[in-house]
Amino acid sequence: MKNKNEYRKEASALKNSLLAIASLASIGFLPLAQAADQAHENDRYSSQVQDTRWYIAPFGSFVRTGGDRNSSDGWGGGMGIGKMLDKHFNVELKGFYEEFGGANGPWSLAGGTADLQYYFVRDKFSPYAVIGAGGMNSCASANCGAGFIGEAGAGFTYELHDNFLLRSDVRYRYNNNLNAQVQPGTDEFHDMTVNVGFVIPFGDKPKPVEKPHEPIAVAAVAPVNCSAVDEDSDGVNDCLDRCPGTIKGSKINNSGCPVRLVLKGQNFKYDSAELTLNAQTILDDVAQSLVSHPQKNDIEVQGHTSSEGSDNYNMKLSQRRAQSVVDYLKMKGVTNKMMAKGFGETQPIAANSTEEGKSENRRVELIWIED
Repeated sequence: MKNKNEYRKEASALKNSLLAIASLASIGFLPLAQAADQAHENDRYSSQVQDTRWYIAPFGSFVRTGGDRNSSDGWGGGMGIGKMLDKHFNVELKGFYEEFGGANGPWSLAGGTADLQYYFVRDKFSPYAVIGAGGMNSCASANCGAGFIGEAGAGFTYELHDNFLLRSDVRYRYNNNLNAQVQPGTDEFHDMTVNVGFVIPFGDKPKPVEKPHEPIAVAAVAPVNCSAVDEDSDGVNDCLDRCPGTIKGSKINNSGCPVRLVLKGQNFKYDSAELTLNAQTILDDVAQSLVSHPQKNDIEVQGHTSSEGSDNYNMKLSQRRAQSVVDYLKMKGVTNKMMAKGFGETQPIAANSTEEGKSENRRVELIWIED
């Protein structure tokens, strides 16, 4: 049987270990926080979307008790209700109940805390740090007393659906029973809790605000008497056409120069940025036209997706697909300056509620930047 001094040494060692773990976890998450802030600065839509939903968070707990309790480890559970404040902070009220055995009878702990969570990044996988303070009623057999508790730790959420996230965290808990003498010899206890549960937000997850296309200014062209010859069949007579050899299917201005080309259909392999043979055939014609009739205009290659998948995943997939088109055209000898830009699902041109609409939204657009 261990004496009280041995239990106090175990409690002190547990406390120091938990504080070290919490400190290392916080330091390890700092690079993630910096990268997340930089990514948000570069995201043209991030400032337009804030998820501020309320949520509930049921959980189960494993309790690693400190030596001063003279007890075994135990189990418990509880429920939290919280609100997302902005891209970094959540506030949450949490209640819990835990039980475990001890040398002086069974223990039961019932209490609650007010928590502040700091999310280093909001994504499918979202690490966070947490601090909390509150009260707890402790009973060892029939001897009960109320006291103060403070908690600190780190954890993460993993989004399975817009309205369902897995959540887990590890916390150091300090408990002071304020002279209640629930455990003879001390009123201070140091425990560790491991919590596993899920988060259920209420309502629809906010989506990025769609930014409408800016109208392209078209310079007026004075009528000129010339023969009705239109070799590239773009609707502009050759004597007025400043850009002969117009790419088939492109939208042009009054001078016969392309301003937009939309590539639809099965242009990429499923869930991939690899071009299909159909897409390569289309891009071969585009490249031939741009090489045969060079223009100095820069071209922005825009990637778009349907609403299937998470916002973050679609944004990255559309960027990779746009870059694949740029790389292929450069390989074919196109010398125009080209920029790849992914827009994910933020700029639909049809309803995502039907398969036909989703197919319309899965597209790549070439935008000629006018001087």
